[in-house]
Amino acid sequence: MSAGVELAGSRVLVTGGAGTIGSHVVDQLVDAGAAEVVVLDNLVRGRLANLDRALRTGGDVVRVVEGDIRDVGLVHDLTRGKDVVFHLAALRITQCAEQPRLALESLVDATFTVLEAAAEHDVAKVVASSSASVYGLAEEFPTTERHHPYNNDTFYGAAKAFNEGMLRSFTAMYGLPYVALRYFNVYGPRMDVHGVYTEVLIRWMERIAAGEPPLVLGDGAQTMDFVHVEDIARANLLAAQADVTDDVFNIASGTETSLLELAGRLLAAMDSDLTPVHGEARKVNAVSRRLADVTAARERLGWTPRIGLDEGLRGLVEWWRTEQAPVQAPVEGTRA
Repeated sequence: MSAGVELAGSRVLVTGGAGTIGSHVVDQLVDAGAAEVVVLDNLVRGRLANLDRALRTGGDVVRVVEGDIRDVGLVHDLTRGKDVVFHLAALRITQCAEQPRLALESLVDATFTVLEAAAEHDVAKVVASSSASVYGLAEEFPTTERHHPYNNDTFYGAAKAFNEGMLRSFTAMYGLPYVALRYFNVYGPRMDVHGVYTEVLIRWMERIAAGEPPLVLGDGAQTMDFVHVEDIARANLLAAQADVTDDVFNIASGTETSLLELAGRLLAAMDSDLTPVHGEARKVNAVSRRLADVTAARERLGWTPRIGLDEGLRGLVEWWRTEQAPVQAPVEGTRA
């Protein structure tokens, strides 16, 4: 039996569908001709405004349910009759460190509920969000999917690693098809502007707009592998469509960029001549290097990143300026 799902005419559930990545997945599902897209989101991190395009262009296709993936009955009700479940609901890595029991309930217990419902209601495929955090500080670069998870020391990364194990076990026990995607450093429009656990790029833009230099935590030599949210969303759809199951893929640009270089490129995107300043290094997930090998995603999913960092940063700045976000004091935080 093929593990690929035809998205045109499909019925889909997207958990966390009002969030940064989830809302872009919803947009692309509408464009792909899905017959029904149900968004389940508690609107703590997600925003209804992120779904404006989908609700405007999707007509009666998109339905938003404000609720929590910890609600077992609700998850089962919404999963019934669906062809695909895109599981994107999660907490930020910094919140997981501060509230580990909530992280256990939201990332682990609730993911079990999502998979239990998918298996019980004969969902054709689950596409689940994992993270490069499972690697911790990798020992090999570029890092392939075969790298072990034992260098991770974050609760967030531990939860994602356990989720990958649950996915494999549900396939072994119940034949549930799935693909898991390990996102590296996601950025782009609809990043969290207003929350407590806000991405560093947002805080930098706020500072630059106020005439203050971006604050780089530590020496700025830490590198990340930035991947645009639209590319992430496209990877989700390709994972659903591909005749692939019981596997996990890195989703990244395959290019490493230091925080100091990122600050400089953001300053250029905002046409600013300011110079970054340095602050105390962050204590959560202080991984010094990220660089992904994305060969497997290219060869097996047909996915490659399309949006370069400079183009992506310009688009992020343009979107952020339309948000007219108030200038705030810098807050530590960046997505793993």
